Amino acid sequence: MSPVIFKRVQQIMADVFAVPISQIDLESSADTIETWDSLQHLTFVLAVEQEFGVQFTPEEIEKLISARRVVEILEAKPKSAPA
Repeated sequence: MSPVIFKRVQQIMADVFAVPISQIDLESSADTIETWDSLQHLTFVLAVEQEFGVQFTPEEIEKLISARRVVEILEAKPKSAPA
């Protein structure tokens, strides 16, 4: 698992969900972040897409339920823009 990708995802999560970056680890999810609701999930997805230059399918969006899953899905995506 790429620590560089995780650090970028971690920063996005801290910004979108308004939590200290120190509280975000690979297991952080909608269950552990109080401000992670359906609206914030969409904001998060858009922020990740913009940061990494990717576009998620509806199926992938449903799977973006934790920091670990986000990193795994990003690592599996073809590189369409410089990371």
